[in-house]
Amino acid sequence: MRTGPAEVRAALAEACRSEWGVVFGTIVRLTGDWELAEDCAQEAFTRALPAWERDGVPRRPGAWLVTAARHRALDVLRRRTTERGKLVEVAAVEAVREPPPPGDERLRLVFTCCHPALPLESRVALTLRAVGGLTTREIARAFLISEDTVSQRILRAKRKIAAAGIPYRVPPPGARAERLDGVLAVIYLVFTEGYAPSDGSTVRDPLAEEAIRLARLVATEAPDEPEARGLLALLLLQHSRRAARLDADGRLITLERQNRGCWDRSLISEGVGLARETVASGGSYALQAAIAAQHALAPAADATDWAAIVALYDRLLTLRVNPVVALNRAVALGMRDGPQAQLDAVDALGTPKELTGHHALPAVRADALGRLGRTREAAEAYRAAKSAAPNDAIVQEFTKRLAELGPGVETDTRAGSSTGKGVSVRDLTETLGSRETA
Repeated sequence: MRTGPAEVRAALAEACRSEWGVVFGTIVRLTGDWELAEDCAQEAFTRALPAWERDGVPRRPGAWLVTAARHRALDVLRRRTTERGKLVEVAAVEAVREPPPPGDERLRLVFTCCHPALPLESRVALTLRAVGGLTTREIARAFLISEDTVSQRILRAKRKIAAAGIPYRVPPPGARAERLDGVLAVIYLVFTEGYAPSDGSTVRDPLAEEAIRLARLVATEAPDEPEARGLLALLLLQHSRRAARLDADGRLITLERQNRGCWDRSLISEGVGLARETVASGGSYALQAAIAAQHALAPAADATDWAAIVALYDRLLTLRVNPVVALNRAVALGMRDGPQAQLDAVDALGTPKELTGHHALPAVRADALGRLGRTREAAEAYRAAKSAAPNDAIVQEFTKRLAELGPGVETDTRAGSSTGKGVSVRDLTETLGSRETA
């Protein structure tokens, strides 16, 4: 039994990461009151520190915290007994002696937080707060928004749940698969904001790691859902490259130039194993994970099995027509069959509304034209991509690519900032694809 202050704080921090959702969810289930659940969970963790320092860390920290939160809820509800309806709640809470398995509680909470009746931004904030246990300050810092904005999103979500009578439960079997898609989309959005922030800022590992933790939770508690394991595989494989993605100045290193010796082999091993288990299911996340596995298994960029990647993109396109996936496929096709095949595939896309005004479409076209030696046309396409670039990081990359075409082709004087991060065409389409196919 650990009694030292440092050990107690470490145990409490671990319990907060692993048990917050169970504690919070238990009080929601018993009372239906999300605000009360928040207060009781916080009170339980606050009381734990002095109690554990005095008595030692309990053998089952989660059970201790649930009991403490439940007692706090009872105290509050007894003080509300002047409200006739609350007497029923008190009886309900007092009748419960043993909580259900933690997995059941977590799944209820995840599915409720990700209910499609809630706005997407509210789903994300509520999931990170209620399931992940992140504070409003941590969420605000992760998304580079104000704490007040996060608080308002969470508050609106709680009010919507109450007003709409959204049930606190795992959906019935007939609706579970459809609802699971929404849960996984929220988790992938959280990961993408950490892995490739939409504002072009530096990667934010804590957010990506929290998404992986949520994905692992859902995959563990819903073992019969291959798409849940497919998403976990995809996130693990993408995150395995984190140590090789930035140079000493914090700039992104393109995939083909990364030091593959820095990739996390334990994450790759787990991710590849899951990808192989789930690829036969043919789900979107499983197929994306299989593509990521091909990159992870290649000993060098030029040894990548582009034929396998093209075939996987072909399977993805059978799920639904998606111009973003088609653009990624065009890049892979160019790596397999050469730049003319890439150019033909891009031109066949036309200008779909999903890519209108986006820099990736002209960038992929410019890449093919440059490799074909059609320098003037490539320069024109790079200028179009540059004018649509959302931040200085990508502007700088296209400025560099224009310069690489040779003297006399760069007449545009717009320049990127010295803090920009290099992004390859393949990285650009990968990022775009992760947003759209989620």
